Amino acid sequence: MQVGFIGTGLMGLPMAQRLVESGIDLVAYNRTPEKLEPLQKAGVRIAQQPIEAIIDSDCIILMLTNASAIRSLLLSEGVKPHLAEKTVIQMSTIAPKESIAIAKEIIAAGGDYLEAPVLGSIPEANSGKLIVMVGGTEAQFTRWQDLLQNFGTEVLLIGEVGSASAIKLALNQLIASLSTAFALSLGFVERQGASVDIFMQILRQSALYAPTFDKKLQRMRDRNYDHPNFPTKHLLKDTELFINEAQGEEMNISSIEGVKKILEIAITSGFADADYSSLFSAIQGDDS
Repeated sequence: MQVGFIGTGLMGLPMAQRLVESGIDLVAYNRTPEKLEPLQKAGVRIAQQPIEAIIDSDCIILMLTNASAIRSLLLSEGVKPHLAEKTVIQMSTIAPKESIAIAKEIIAAGGDYLEAPVLGSIPEANSGKLIVMVGGTEAQFTRWQDLLQNFGTEVLLIGEVGSASAIKLALNQLIASLSTAFALSLGFVERQGASVDIFMQILRQSALYAPTFDKKLQRMRDRNYDHPNFPTKHLLKDTELFINEAQGEEMNISSIEGVKKILEIAITSGFADADYSSLFSAIQGDDS
C-alpha cells in the first residue's frame, strides 16, 4: 500500500514523519516545497503536483488549512476522475457540513472518504500521542485503524462523517474559551499586584484547573509567542467555524463571539503566525 500525504505544515510534517518511521511507502505534496525538505532527505518521494500523489496512492491523507484548500487541490475537474477507487482520509479541522459535502463529491467520483481530525499539537504529533477521532463506518474504521494508530494509540470511532468534525470543533472552542478566561484572570492578578504563584497554587488544587493553563502560563508571563504549536490565525479560523455551525443550531454564542474579538485583536496586533497564547497581549492591551 502506498500512502499519499498532502499538506506538510506544522502538524502535517511530523505526522508524515511518523509514517516514514513506520516504514510506510509515502509520496508527499505541499504547496510550499521547502516544507518537504525533511521528508525528501528521509527518502520520501516528492510529488510536484497533488495529482501525482493521488494517482500513485491507494490512500490519500489530507492535512490542509481549510475546506477551500481541500476543494482546490482535490475536487477540480482535472483531479476528481482520479479519485476513483481511492480512499481519502481527511484529518484537518473543518466544519461538519463541509466534511459531509466533500464526502459526497468524493463518493460521487467513485472514491471513499472518512474524516479523522486529531486533538493535540506538535509535541503529540512528534511522539505519536494524538487523539484521533474517526467519522465513518465501522468497516472503514477497521480497515484504516492500523494506519491511524501511527499518529496516536487512542483512535476512536465517533460515528458517521461529520460527527468527528463536530467534536473537534467543540474541543477547539474549549481551547479558545478556556485560554481566554485564564488569560483574563492571570492578567487581572498581575495588574492587581497579587501573587501569580499563589494564584496558580490555589488554581491547581481546585476543580477550575485545566493542564493547558500551565502550558501557556510562562508564554503569557514572558509575552513569548514564538515557535507556535498552534498559531493564532488557526484558532481564529476554528472559532469562526464553530460560531457558524452553532448559529445554525440557534444557540446563544455571545461568549465565543467575545473570544473571537480577542483573537481578532491579536491578529491585527501582528500575532497571526504566533502561538495563540498571544491572546494574552490582546487582553492586556500590549503593543505587538
